[in-house]
Amino acid sequence: MSMTIANSTGLSLGQAQAAAEALSRVLPTGAPLSPLLAQGSEVHGADRAVVATFVGAPSADLAVVLLEAPQLVDDGADGSPVVSLQDVLQPALEAASDTLGAGVLDDARTEDAAELFADPATTVFALSGPAGVAGWFAIRGRASVAERAGASALGGKLGRISNVEMALTVEIGRTRMAVRDVLAMEPGAVIELDRSAGSPADVLLNGRLIAHGEIVVVDQDYAVRITKILDAAADLD
Repeated sequence: MSMTIANSTGLSLGQAQAAAEALSRVLPTGAPLSPLLAQGSEVHGADRAVVATFVGAPSADLAVVLLEAPQLVDDGADGSPVVSLQDVLQPALEAASDTLGAGVLDDARTEDAAELFADPATTVFALSGPAGVAGWFAIRGRASVAERAGASALGGKLGRISNVEMALTVEIGRTRMAVRDVLAMEPGAVIELDRSAGSPADVLLNGRLIAHGEIVVVDQDYAVRITKILDAAADLD
């Protein structure tokens, strides 16, 4: 079985995708937009992004860039917008953050988000519409102070063996069988496992359970998307 594991800072690809889809449904762009995975280097106008920070479990930085500002209100007497762009996009950012669970999203603000879009830990989506790319959405998990301290300590302990290869196994279930039943198996036989369809798979490193995940298909190969990392740091103290 070929394994593909996505690494991110506190957010899975599934969580990022759900946030992007929720944001796309609420964006006031007139035509519906679809989020497609993209590279941060493709983004134009990141210096004028609308940014907000979500604090929860997990916490995250979110940013939106639109190539054309929504035409929702007329300009005021002095030529400035009656409603600011960050106020217009706040509901969309709230919809995205709602997919992350309980927490608080601060007020959206317009600022330079080039560093956020360029960060390898950031997941970037192109917001595609009938006329092509209409903008971009970026989301990056934020580790807490305690998590960063724990990761630093753990990294120091593992640094000396970081190049050692270990066997990673994905287990979708188990069963116990008598020897006579094993010897009686033929092609087409069905073996019932101890888990129902849709239950998470176990990810084991050298036989030790380290994570749970779901089986997916990537380029016609089986892969596992990590949904939960178990606390393995205690075993290294």
